[in-house]
Amino acid sequence: MTATDGYRARRYSPERSAWGRLTARDSVLRRLDWVMVWAALALSGIGTLLVYSATRNRTELNQGDPYYFLLRNILNTGIGLGLAIGAVWVGHRALRGAVPILYAISVLLTVAVLTPLGATINGARSWIQLGGGFSLQPSEFTKITIALGMAMLLAGKVDAGERLHPDHRTVVEALGLAALPIVIILLMPDLGSVMVLVVIVLAVLLASGASNRWIAGLIGAGVLGCVLIWQLGVLDAYQINRFAAFANPALDPSGVGYNTNQARIAIGSGGLLGSGLFRGSQTTGQFVPEQQTDFIFTVAGEELGFVGAGAIIFLVGVVIWRACRIARETTELYGAIVAAGIIAWFAFQSFENIGMTLGIMPVTGLPLPFVSYGGSSMFAAWIAIGLLQSIKVQRPVSA
Repeated sequence: MTATDGYRARRYSPERSAWGRLTARDSVLRRLDWVMVWAALALSGIGTLLVYSATRNRTELNQGDPYYFLLRNILNTGIGLGLAIGAVWVGHRALRGAVPILYAISVLLTVAVLTPLGATINGARSWIQLGGGFSLQPSEFTKITIALGMAMLLAGKVDAGERLHPDHRTVVEALGLAALPIVIILLMPDLGSVMVLVVIVLAVLLASGASNRWIAGLIGAGVLGCVLIWQLGVLDAYQINRFAAFANPALDPSGVGYNTNQARIAIGSGGLLGSGLFRGSQTTGQFVPEQQTDFIFTVAGEELGFVGAGAIIFLVGVVIWRACRIARETTELYGAIVAAGIIAWFAFQSFENIGMTLGIMPVTGLPLPFVSYGGSSMFAAWIAIGLLQSIKVQRPVSA
């Protein structure tokens, strides 16, 4: 045996070192989409600075500790990274068998919100208080379980080679699976999360190859449902006021239109380069409510300016672009459907969050993925990144 043959045998033998396994061409580390990972990390890092800027002077929120939200956001990001690594380690294919259990847990937690365990924050009963200042928002994790559950049903016979497209019965079953948690969340009422879930459902159906008649029918049913919700008085007064303020920005500028008016003032005052991090007058003066969560983009607009706010939009676009590449290149329908659901989730929620701060979308209380403060939102977003990475690394490796 030549020296070259001996080197190859050592390099590709099962007994090679742990470092060799990690750095080999077919290793998980080599096959991760690092562009997506770094973009998501950059968003989380920028978000941490913006959260600190928005909360360091708010003693009614930070319990007298200016670093309270900063440290908690760093902790949330670290836990989120751990969950992403766990999702890659377990793999989306292995999770496929556990989807019924994950779905059941998700539904039970969502139902628990409507019991005495639930807590009402900003008009919506969407949280479960865990004690110690920590809370859980089950609707964030429902976004994942609906994508996984519908993908399992819709791709089952297709990936097994029995059919080319999901049949009508399978589509009905998938829609029934999604409808249960959506109805429960609507009762909270958490209209923003319902909007995201509906978009995920439509994206999943499109990716599965289901008949276009289903898509058209669901859109028509959605329009009819919105009319019925409005007529039956399902929405609370504060939600109706939000839509009224969106339709007429000049309506009650010191009342229902206060949030959006102050948000536009903050973003508009930033100009091209912003007033400088921690130097925004609107942020320091605490004029924008919920600035560390729903209106985090206003901090970027005021203190980082058009350039900084544009950088956030660019990074969100990078995450979505890389997710689209993963969805396009995967060889299994199940992975493609899951990726499509995550893409729709990130794209719509980012557009809605940024849009409501600019006044082009109604205020719905949705966080900006990776940027806004919130443990449940951060955990769910990073789990989604882990699932996307799993879909990528478990593709067959080309020779």
